[in-house]
Amino acid sequence: MLKARLALSLLVPVALLMSACGSPSSIPSERGYGPDPVLPKAQKQVIPTIKIAPVKGWADGQTPDAARGFVVTALARDFDHPRWLYVLPNGDVLVAETNAPPKPDDGKGLRGFFQKIIMGKAGADVPSANRITLVRDADNDGAAEVRTTFLSGLNSPFGMALVGETLYVADTDALLAFPYKPGDTKITVPGRKVADLPAGPINHHWTKNVIASPDGAKLYVTTGSNSNVGENGMAVEARRASILEIDPATGAERVFASGLRNPNGMAWQPATGVLWTSVNERDEIGNDLVPDYMTSVKDGGFYGWPYSYYGQTVDTRVKPPRPDLVAKAIRPDYALGAHTASLGLTFYTGSSFPVRYQNGAFVGQHGSWNRKPVAGYKVVFVPFANGVPAGKAEDFLTGFLNDKGEALGRPVGVAIDKSGALLVADDVGNVVWRVAPLATRNAPPE
Repeated sequence: MLKARLALSLLVPVALLMSACGSPSSIPSERGYGPDPVLPKAQKQVIPTIKIAPVKGWADGQTPDAARGFVVTALARDFDHPRWLYVLPNGDVLVAETNAPPKPDDGKGLRGFFQKIIMGKAGADVPSANRITLVRDADNDGAAEVRTTFLSGLNSPFGMALVGETLYVADTDALLAFPYKPGDTKITVPGRKVADLPAGPINHHWTKNVIASPDGAKLYVTTGSNSNVGENGMAVEARRASILEIDPATGAERVFASGLRNPNGMAWQPATGVLWTSVNERDEIGNDLVPDYMTSVKDGGFYGWPYSYYGQTVDTRVKPPRPDLVAKAIRPDYALGAHTASLGLTFYTGSSFPVRYQNGAFVGQHGSWNRKPVAGYKVVFVPFANGVPAGKAEDFLTGFLNDKGEALGRPVGVAIDKSGALLVADDVGNVVWRVAPLATRNAPPE
């Protein structure tokens, strides 16, 4: 054991040096966006390029930079790793303060050792607060006056969805149901388990999001893969890399769509009623592979993981191959850049933004750790027309990196508040940002 530790202690600095000196991308990052992204030749990497933006945090009075015509303020500060947001019908905002649960089998070996180093430098290794906090902006001035612990004692909670008087919360290992009445600022009764969710000692992608169908009859839950490209064996991928459809009354479930390496955000496209999701793609085949994406989700659709990517481009690392599955892999609708960690997704349905934003998509890009130069660390907007993307991705909220390459914050969940402003959860800046048009930032909701 001592020899192994000594060998590893010698190997790690060398490996870090090699990875830090990895070749930078030769393709502009914007070529990895849109309906037809550039897909260069795969370059298998034993150790991926590592380019970490160490966490700096925001100085007093400092904010991200919004698109022209908009202003950024803090709805509330001093959270403990806020990852996800949900806006209740009365305007209250629920904030999931959360992080990864213990995953004893996900950190083994050299790969696991590097992951721990990366997570620490990126500010992602803090213990999970395991709570949901409620904030209320009672006077509509853009800053919360009320703040309460809404739910506590959870297990790495993430997604939230309200149906009638039942609030559903997706813990990392279970979908729970809680009674809720309008205006509640705290729930103290234990949650009812609706269904178990795949977790276990690996639990590589631990976040589970939940969204309700428009009629509330079904719930849809994201479950990310248990590996990068199936290296832990496909037996541990059961019900993973998928969106599950769950009957909230019985807990019965089925796989609604599969082959989605790590889906996070979900939203119903307002013009069509079609479910869309944002997906984090695989690593370790180069700076520019594979683009993260957002896509409409087809019932029964297979999207390639792990056997192929971006449709039917075969990933030769995966053994044995599955040409039968590759043949039916669906090409995603819109690429969001390689390694951008595109997590949050919401469509704009408010009325305070200019009309060009209507029904378009906002995407929270948490930012890369294995691309040189780094990518993401911003919120982008993609215009839509007739229910499909209709233009280039636009930087909407930036400034999360300083000129030294340090991370002042990292955006994750995005949501539209009752007044029509955009809310952004910043999990290492520990802030929920609010972006509103300059002329209407203090206007009451219509």
